[in-house]
Amino acid sequence: MSSPFAVALAALTPPDDAAASAAAEHLDRLTKPPGSLGLLEDLAIQLAGIAGVSPPPVPEPAAVAVFAGDHGVWAEGVTPWPQEVTAQMVANFCAGGAAINVLARQAGARVVVVDVGVATEIAEPPGGELIRARVAPGTANLAVGPAMSADEVDQALDVGAEVAARLVGDGARCLITGDMGIANTTASAAVIAALTGRPAADVTGRGTGIDDDRLAHKIAVVDGAVKRVTDRSGKAVLAEVGGLEIAALAGFIVGGAAARVPVILDGVIACAAALAAVAIEPAVLPFVVAGHRSVEPGASVALAHLGLTPLVDLGLRLGEGTGACLALPMLQAAARLLADMATFDSAGVTEK
Repeated sequence: MSSPFAVALAALTPPDDAAASAAAEHLDRLTKPPGSLGLLEDLAIQLAGIAGVSPPPVPEPAAVAVFAGDHGVWAEGVTPWPQEVTAQMVANFCAGGAAINVLARQAGARVVVVDVGVATEIAEPPGGELIRARVAPGTANLAVGPAMSADEVDQALDVGAEVAARLVGDGARCLITGDMGIANTTASAAVIAALTGRPAADVTGRGTGIDDDRLAHKIAVVDGAVKRVTDRSGKAVLAEVGGLEIAALAGFIVGGAAARVPVILDGVIACAAALAAVAIEPAVLPFVVAGHRSVEPGASVALAHLGLTPLVDLGLRLGEGTGACLALPMLQAAARLLADMATFDSAGVTEK
């Protein structure tokens, strides 16, 4: 039997160029100067290509999947936060008390939490949706050797693809990437450096707010790990320096693309996952939307490498899916503008 990730890869088809062209032509007939709605017009065309029809359906309801995993590199002192915070935040997500819960409620989005690699046990939550799909209790220490085995990477990719298929099967028409994992900005920086060829110093940030000395140490850890990478393929990079939640997010992105729904990227963790997903299968890129620009430097490097323009730039660096959730109404607005705006002919407005 084929794995969920293999099934998703096999199901990938390109966007519908005819629908995208029809959307572009219709936008130019609407009561506005051509191109005056900027990125919203680009989004409308992208959504039409994804859906295969113009105007496209409004991408709602949406679902946020928060993939949680721990990292062995935590032992290197790259963050002041204790590792048990990952499990505690999973409980907070399930209780509805985190920032992503607040923003998802505002946007009308469903939140599911996926334990793909949390190091400590998680009690049965009193509420919320927790998917228990733990591949391992965290990764190995990427500072001293491979973070994961090839089999663990494959299992995590399967988890992400399966969650995407499940959410779309439940009715989601837009998927939002979320993440949680103490020390995951270190792993993400290493993935981004390995897949873009940029130096560690260019892609490594302060994460949860570390001081200059700890940042210098974190950069050295990332640099040392990336120097071991000889195979720059997506799966190999994930195995050497990645994280279980990063791999699962890569599978989630591929699963969303296979289901022909837009996938909104959040911050630096999701950007690292998107780089890996595109390295594995470039055909997923047209289905991805950059929700926001994280202040983590690796996020901007990854977005530039992918050729993606973020919709929101608010100085966010929380993760969880928060920036992506804030971008969701922009996708919905783009679809509604294409469907509901009057044309020059229908409104009796004289063109230039």
